Amino acid sequence: MTEEEMQQMHDKIDAGVKAAIAAAIEKHRKLGESISIMQDEKVVTLTGDEIPVLKITHNNANKPKI
Repeated sequence: MTEEEMQQMHDKIDAGVKAAIAAAIEKHRKLGESISIMQDEKVVTLTGDEIPVLKITHNNANKPKI
């Protein structure tokens, strides 16, 4: 596998992971379930109402921005 092919595979995996995380966060927000995040080097729990709506834009087909 060439370096270019490896980079393309890495980009697809990265995009998939970001999309899965965004979907999980959105599901928690819609169901009103809390999530825990790191903020200022501390664990903070957000209620469903405190979870911000994520905007996902696509610079290209494989790299969603969260």
